[in-house]
Amino acid sequence: MSKKLRTRGHRVVLNRSAGGDTGITIMLTIMGLFMFLPMYYVVIQSLKPLDEHFMFPPKFIVINPTLDNFADLFTLMGDSWVPFSRYIFNTVFITICGTIGNLIFASMAAYSLAKLRFPGRNAIFQIIVMSLMFHSTVNQVTHFIILSAFGWIDTYLSIIVPSMATTIGLYLMKQFMETSVPDTVLESARLDGASEFRTYLTIAMPMVKPAWLTLIIECFKSLWNSGSSIYIHSEELKTFNYAIQQILTGGIARSGAGAAATVVMMIVPIGIFVLSQSQIIETMGSSGMKD
Repeated sequence: MSKKLRTRGHRVVLNRSAGGDTGITIMLTIMGLFMFLPMYYVVIQSLKPLDEHFMFPPKFIVINPTLDNFADLFTLMGDSWVPFSRYIFNTVFITICGTIGNLIFASMAAYSLAKLRFPGRNAIFQIIVMSLMFHSTVNQVTHFIILSAFGWIDTYLSIIVPSMATTIGLYLMKQFMETSVPDTVLESARLDGASEFRTYLTIAMPMVKPAWLTLIIECFKSLWNSGSSIYIHSEELKTFNYAIQQILTGGIARSGAGAAATVVMMIVPIGIFVLSQSQIIETMGSSGMKD
């Protein structure tokens, strides 16, 4: 007697017991709540009056919620001799330029290494892989010498240009292109008269949408949260996160404003992730193609 397949919404689902589904759901729910806890704690900290910030043991509820922390934050922002709108502009400009540049250079280099044949291709990729072993702090002296030689110290370029050349994005895109972009599809495009750039842009890039969406999120998050930089000296060129760090140096009296600032900084990356996660999951599930 054949076993009846389980269906959900007129679709066949994995042949797993109802108890197994329940156990997995409970486990994922517990893990999700555990990962959500730090975010929840930051939000309630921003709503606590100052006397509740130093209660021991810390409480995960707000006894007397208030928005005074956000009001104090905007007051401090207004008292700054450099307008906070300038800090925000710097952050947005650096983040957008660095993210777009990183995506363009990483994807084009990844396409060349994954789908084009030329001498030294494997050696170049091995150098890229080895570069992943070095922390960015190790390279700061070298970066400073190079940026100084180009005259980019104390300019936007000192942050934007290095962010375009991060090798982790290149490695991710290259590995994804090798597995998700069939050579036969590219050969068909070339036989139809498509140029190499058009093949890369209209054939390869849509197939690796999960990779470059992930790259955008990671690069955006890294640049958005970047604080003070050894390459930037002028106050007018520093980022919003740096301004928040300056607020926190004011002592415990500004802990509430600091929590409010952290919430403000969280909103944009979380919003981008929420808007993009459904596309990433959808394309991950539908991007597989057989050669």
